[in-house]
Amino acid sequence: QLRLVESGGGLVQAGGSLRLSCTASGLTFSEYTMGWFRQAPGKERQFVASVTKGGLSTYYRDSVKGRFTVSRDNAVNTVYLQMNTLRQEDTAVYYCAADQRTPASVWYALRQSAVDYWGEGTPVTVSS
Repeated sequence: QLRLVESGGGLVQAGGSLRLSCTASGLTFSEYTMGWFRQAPGKERQFVASVTKGGLSTYYRDSVKGRFTVSRDNAVNTVYLQMNTLRQEDTAVYYCAADQRTPASVWYALRQSAVDYWGEGTPVTVSS
């Protein structure tokens, strides 16, 4: 019954924008820190952004600061990733993640195996 479903990925030109959504079911959404990771072919899955359980604080990897915004709406069990000024280097499969124990401020150090739940991923391709 537990499920995270991403949407919003696609093909976009460099400099463009895209908004990803992830809707959760089968869990008490407000009890989970939420966030996003991404994985490009041949590379390890890397942390992108995280948001605290109440949505008041956010954290980002350095390369997306000022361009990406993570937010959540606990009323509809959804976390978002607004991506602006996209670069070719942002091309990857983007995965929604949920974890009950790890604070959002520590998500940069999360091992893939330690995350409670993963979505199936949504691909984002940024053309040059």
